[in-house]
Formats: sequence, structure tokens, C-alpha cells
Amino acid sequence: MDSITSVGQQNQTSVTEFILIGFSIDPQNQSLLFAIGLLVYLSTLAGNLVIITLIQVDQCLQTPMYFLLGNLSFIEICYISTTVPKMLWDLLLVDRRISFIGCALQMYFFVALGGTECVLLLAMAYDRFAAICYPLRYTLLMSQKICRGLLVTSWAIGSINSSIHTALVFSINFCHSNNIDHFFCDIPPLLRLSCSDTLVLQIVTYTISVCVIIVPFCLTLLSYILIVFSVLKIRTTRGRIKAFSTCASHLTVVSIFYGTIIYTYIRPFHNHSMEQERLVSVLYAMISPLLNPLIYSLRNKEVQGALWRALGKSRS
Repeated sequence: MDSITSVGQQNQTSVTEFILIGFSIDPQNQSLLFAIGLLVYLSTLAGNLVIITLIQVDQCLQTPMYFLLGNLSFIEICYISTTVPKMLWDLLLVDRRISFIGCALQMYFFVALGGTECVLLLAMAYDRFAAICYPLRYTLLMSQKICRGLLVTSWAIGSINSSIHTALVFSINFCHSNNIDHFFCDIPPLLRLSCSDTLVLQIVTYTISVCVIIVPFCLTLLSYILIVFSVLKIRTTRGRIKAFSTCASHLTVVSIFYGTIIYTYIRPFHNHSMEQERLVSVLYAMISPLLNPLIYSLRNKEVQGALWRALGKSRS
């Protein structure tokens, strides 16, 4: 079956499948890129699975902070799995086709998980704010009911956000080419293939992106600013260093993730350079899920202690 079927109007087509162009590299370097991508993917899976397992089996990690961290690790596994396996498959077999439905599903899950992570990072910032600024009321402010409510809210916002984006993007007409100048199905490269007027769609997409990305980002920054003011009141130098170290690690993840998705989704789509966009996409689609378990958890002494306890049990 032809990948593009005429519908009887000039320059207007009905797409049945897309071609993912991927990275513009020498074919001889594709094996190297495949090896690097596979290493990043397996390392991400291993790191996040270790975090999830430790949180499930160690009683010392049964706290609201680690409940949210465990869910973040689960999201990261799903998030990277929506794009990287297909990318690796394309590099290995040079079969870059993806069906119309497959492309829509890939974009839906990628955007849904990204939106969920935006809100979950805000929930984690609120958790640290409650723990540092209101330690005596922490158990009340972060009760089990509130934790589960924050998690459900994160998933709900991510799913609704993605449903709107996916419905809008895949309701437009595609023409001229079905070649997506990217390594996965994303909003900006898909809009470039449209022969419809996408101005209204871009305005709606921009508005929703501001609500789902910028608002949580600003609230997250506000939480850490309030945390800093609270930390400055700590009398002991050791206490300040410990609190600032935790905040600095979390802000590193927040900066990488939010900074890259703001660059991709908040700028006007016609200003996008695809080469730059692919590079930025690697940061939030692959590098951020790899770094999260290292920065949030594996550098944490409580997690390290849980890991040593688990290793000790396995040896005995």
C-alpha cells in the first residue's frame, strides 16, 4: 500500500504511514549511535528499576518523598520507552516507517508522560517545601491521602493535556511529504507536514503548553525560593549544606527537564531549527530519565543505605 493516498484535492493527501528521518549522520556511524542509545536505554532502565525495587522492599524508604520518587522512576521508564526502542530499531534495520496510528500513539504517550512529569516535579518540590519549611506539620501536609491525590492529579493533567494535543494534531491534513524530520513523532515536526492553516492549532497548543509547563515550573521555582529562605535560618552550617545540596540536585533535574521542553514547545514553531530541536529532544527524552535516579536517589544517603542493606541480604 502506498504510504500516501490522494484524496482528490491538489497538494492534499491522506497519510497512512510516516517515515522517521532520524539523525542526519553518516550511515557508517549508525552502529556507534545504536550502541550509545542502547547503553543509555539499558542504564536508564536499570537505574530506575533499582530505585523502584529499593523503595518497595526497604521500610526506611516508606515515606512520601520516596513514594513520589518511585513514581517518578516509573514515569521515566515509560517515558524513554516511548521513543528510544523505535529509534534503536530504525538504526539497526534502517526501517524508519511508522504507521499513522503508531505515530499518534507514540505522540500521545510521550506528551502524556511529559506532562505528568511536569506536575509530579511540582509535587516533589511541594514535598521538600513542606519538609523543610513546616517540619512539625509535615505528616499532615503530606499525608498518604494527599500523596495519592497529587499523583492522580499529575496523571490526570498529563492525560488530558496529551489527549487535546493528539486530537488537534492528527485532525489536520498532511501533504507534500510524509517524512518526519525527527527521530520520533512530536508536535513541531508534524505541524510542518500540514497543508492546513495551523495558526489556531498553534495558539491552542501554545496556551495549553504554558498552563502545563510554565505554571508548574514557576510554582516549582517558588517552592525552592521559599526553601532557600528557610534554609538560611538554619543555625548550623552542616544543616545548611545538607539542605542546599538536596535543593541543588533537584534544581539540576528541574532545569534540564523544564528548560529543554520550554525550548521545544513554548517557542513559535516556525522558529524551530530541526537540528537544534533533535539535540534538545535528546536531552529531555533520553538524558533526563538517565540522570534522575542518579541525582534524586542514588546520591541520597538513605537510598545508599537501603542499597547496601539489600546487597547484604542477597549475599547472606
